[in-house]
Amino acid sequence: MDYSKKRFIILVIIVSISGFSQGMLLPLISIIFERDGVSSALNGLNATGLYIGTLLVSPFIEQPLRKWGYKPIILVGGGLVFLALMAFPLWKSVMFWYVLRLLIGVGDHALHFATQTWLTSTTAHKSLGKTMAIYGLSFSIGFAVGPLMVKLINITEALPFIVSSVLCLLAWAFVFFLKNDKPERLTGDLQAKGWQRYKTAIAVGWVALLGPFVYGFLESALNALFPVYALRKGFSISMIPIILSAFTFGGIFTQVPLGALGDTIGRRTVLMLGSLGGSLIFAIASFLEHSQLAVAVAFFLAGTLVGSMFSLGITYMADLTPKELLPTGNLLCGIGMSIGSLTGPFLGGMYLEYVKNYSFLLLVAALLLMVTLVLLLFGNQQKGNSGILTK
Repeated sequence: MDYSKKRFIILVIIVSISGFSQGMLLPLISIIFERDGVSSALNGLNATGLYIGTLLVSPFIEQPLRKWGYKPIILVGGGLVFLALMAFPLWKSVMFWYVLRLLIGVGDHALHFATQTWLTSTTAHKSLGKTMAIYGLSFSIGFAVGPLMVKLINITEALPFIVSSVLCLLAWAFVFFLKNDKPERLTGDLQAKGWQRYKTAIAVGWVALLGPFVYGFLESALNALFPVYALRKGFSISMIPIILSAFTFGGIFTQVPLGALGDTIGRRTVLMLGSLGGSLIFAIASFLEHSQLAVAVAFFLAGTLVGSMFSLGITYMADLTPKELLPTGNLLCGIGMSIGSLTGPFLGGMYLEYVKNYSFLLLVAALLLMVTLVLLLFGNQQKGNSGILTK
């Protein structure tokens, strides 16, 4: 096995374990707090720690990556996640656990930022979509398996945290087998002014940030608020997790095929068609809420079309952004997803509070339709980071 394949496998393992720990923590801590009588409002606020940690570290992570390279940033990020997971059983406190979730957000973002940039910087353009799709798939599978660990609290409350931290430690150890590498060196004004890099990256690649934003919005809004809406509509408690899982597995099912298709016909086209199809399916599902099975099927079909928007957005950003600005572009993708993750529960909550006569699924459909229109009107297609943008 050549070195590039070994590096790819190690990075994929790291990301899958990161997804596993995130997927476990969300339901696990919610259930523990609920059993302990913590209010639902405080429970929900505690869950934002992960995303706020991501936003807090974002302005400070690019320069260390450029200075020290990918490997040290992955080691620091993975080590932080491992230590935070180990610390959960030490003291059960809403505030202490919130700080730990902030630290996991910081560590996870450092880890993802470094791995994404490493892959987008070193992968051949013709296979970038497939590579990033496998990357996204590994995270999604980890995220889907993570909630299964919640059952371990029936043995002892600390066990899920211990299992997750041990897995993180094992994945983290593989990083020592990698050779360090650094991003492309900056030249001219981009080297002197940090803000200039952000302005340039946003100017050429802002439309690609819609993919990560929408993915974050859907992930948080559907997982946090669809259960509330579904219970109000009389859905059975046992059916709600199946419906949400159908969406996740739909994305897993088509992640690699859509990534490979993006390599062939262009990321913008795949994102546009996926958003339009997802919008239509959610709109149709809003009229089928009398059948829980029909909604589950709709969620699966919608997942097959929009469940890859994060990895497609990253590769679209790599199409549009000069190579020396890929770290900045990857950073902006992470920020876009975090903003979407924070916006989803807020806008969704406002919608449920004030819009009584229309389905919650219509909000999702409207968002995806807006994304389709923006991609149609403003999306660019660039070949190979040549610096020439064409409509």
